[in-house]
Amino acid sequence: MDYSQKKIVVIGAGLSGQALVRFFCEKGAQVTLSDHRQAAQLNGLALLRDCALKLDLGGHNLDYFRQADLVAVSPGVPLDIEPLVVARKNGIALLGEVEIAVRELDAPLIGVTGTNGKSTTTSLIGEMLSGWGRNCFVGGNLGTPLISACQGDYDSLVVELSSFQLETIETFSPDFALMLNLSEDHLDRYADFSSYLAAKEAIFSNMGSGQYAILNENDGRVRELAVPVAVRKVWFSALRLLDEGMGRRDDQLVWRWQGEESRFDLRLLKLQGEHNIENAMAALIAPLLMGMPPELAWQKVCGFAGLTHRMQLVSEFNAIRWFNDSKGTNVGSVVKSLVGLPGPVTLIAGGKDKGGDYAPLRDLLRQKVGRLLLLGEAAERMNTVLGDCCPTERVADMAEAVKLAAQKTAVGGTVLLSPACSSFDMYPNYAARGDDFVAQIQKLEGRR
Repeated sequence: MDYSQKKIVVIGAGLSGQALVRFFCEKGAQVTLSDHRQAAQLNGLALLRDCALKLDLGGHNLDYFRQADLVAVSPGVPLDIEPLVVARKNGIALLGEVEIAVRELDAPLIGVTGTNGKSTTTSLIGEMLSGWGRNCFVGGNLGTPLISACQGDYDSLVVELSSFQLETIETFSPDFALMLNLSEDHLDRYADFSSYLAAKEAIFSNMGSGQYAILNENDGRVRELAVPVAVRKVWFSALRLLDEGMGRRDDQLVWRWQGEESRFDLRLLKLQGEHNIENAMAALIAPLLMGMPPELAWQKVCGFAGLTHRMQLVSEFNAIRWFNDSKGTNVGSVVKSLVGLPGPVTLIAGGKDKGGDYAPLRDLLRQKVGRLLLLGEAAERMNTVLGDCCPTERVADMAEAVKLAAQKTAVGGTVLLSPACSSFDMYPNYAARGDDFVAQIQKLEGRR
């Protein structure tokens, strides 16, 4: 598309917003970057000093939104805020970062969404395709904005997609769309769970002939959501063999497709936990459908040790296993993490409440958690819902949580940071929270 001399407002000055600014400036557009935060609250603005742009910070000047040719919306910016309402009333087009990017790209695209496991699955697919010799872009919600791929020459695109990113698509149509699982999340953003599901479902909305939906048979909500999906459906199940698709028998994954069968030995997998078996199954399908040799695909999967901040074993200090699962920002994620661990577990949870229901944790807390340590804004509500399930204590910060966990966890036990909440009450992101957890453990180890 020709953006030369077009007046474009980019709303949201995070990673995606700044990547959009660079893209539009290179296209010769007249760019305004708008954010309700002040410059001192934003990281990375100095990297835009070579871009010719206007800054609209500390609020939103509505005149920019009335006079724009296009408003580019960063993921996470609510679509009902005043500047976007004003833009729509004035007939100004609103496009999200993913939609803007795909209009510039023509490489085969694998889109990965769902509530949990997106980052691990996206990374696994990238490992496989790169190991197969593909020049592969891996990013999206995982970290590198998709718009950055416009600066490269990629033959494959693997993109993690959040519900926020899918809200603003119009023509986006992946060659492979993965729906991993669905559970409550982001209910501080959405009016109800149905609204969240509708955002996720949009990944299938423009798909057509020759494209594939890769779906989790064991998730009832995924099965229900997939009913109207018109493209070829490929199922995976960690509970049984499938006549066609990716199934499981004991310690083997079994891929059956068009009369051919391949088997994969799960005992070789470095990733731990039942949820990671599902992630591996989902990740394998698109590369296999693309023609990747099964033996090479499985070799690359088995060589992958996992992501930082996602069920990461960071220490065995005091004969206790310490797991950093700071990326576990919703209840469904914590459930999957706890299921994969033997009890008793000391669970550190809490943060910024996202409006979900904590009750699905109750049975697991009774079965596996010896002590629950709660921090952050959500601590009071979590204590009300969960405090009777196991011994529960409130802590002021991560330092107190780690110190108390070291004192209260028996030799041979496990400490798990898996918050079920976002980090934005105490930290800029989940990574900073996980880093603090690791730093506090290291302080204790230093005093040993």
